[in-house]
Amino acid sequence: MGAECMAPASAAAPQASAPVKDPVSASLRHHASAVPEQYLGAIQSMPADKFGFKPTPDQMTFGHLVTHIAETNFFLCAKATDVPAPKAEEVKDTESKDKLLAAAKASFDFCNDVLSKMDELEAWRQHPALRAKTVSPCHGRLFLANTWADHYAEAATDLRLNGFCRRRRSRKNK
Repeated sequence: MGAECMAPASAAAPQASAPVKDPVSASLRHHASAVPEQYLGAIQSMPADKFGFKPTPDQMTFGHLVTHIAETNFFLCAKATDVPAPKAEEVKDTESKDKLLAAAKASFDFCNDVLSKMDELEAWRQHPALRAKTVSPCHGRLFLANTWADHYAEAATDLRLNGFCRRRRSRKNK
């Protein structure tokens, strides 16, 4: 079996000691600093010949999940911070593992860059968003964190179904 599929130690919530300036943004920045390690580790753990794997006929392949993660990161990090996404090279889910990994890494680099500069007060300003709704960048930031959890769960499931990571033990079993 491969590596254990779990959040790295650095993903633990910071200990509360004193009031934090910009708590929503600080929490998302902290979360964003650990997320790439999880995702890129999962992508690296999946053998190249398994990027065509999909758990059921209706689900996306692992390679498609990687392209989806990259595209979603660029889109949501741009929306959450009201910064235009860079023009990234389009990658197909059938590209090489190295090319897909590079695309995912570039998207996380973009997210970490723009999230490191975000302004808490700006998070509450309303602006046009998806499907003609008006939402604040704060909504986008919360949606981004939720999306990261969802996509990582999909990647971890694919790895587990292929025997490339162990199921995380509960705290009771430790």
